[in-house]
Amino acid sequence: MPNTKSAERRMRNSARKNLQNSSVKSKLRRLDKHFRAAVTAGKKDDAAKLLAGVHSAYDKAVKVGAISRPTANRKKSRLALSLKAK
Repeated sequence: MPNTKSAERRMRNSARKNLQNSSVKSKLRRLDKHFRAAVTAGKKDDAAKLLAGVHSAYDKAVKVGAISRPTANRKKSRLALSLKAK
């Protein structure tokens, strides 16, 4: 339990931010899964359309601070390479 008002406030804020960040990360995992499913199924046109949405979602996640910029860039690069390889 927090001992001061400011610690109480920080606890509330961190709980709210944790919930928001986990929601964003969950959405990223779901989009990533759909993209990879399209790639493995050989639907290159659908996967190309999904890739734009996944890139946008990663950029938005960076903007709100859910993930770091290098992590997003690395994941976007690997997704693009997986599409190119198929």
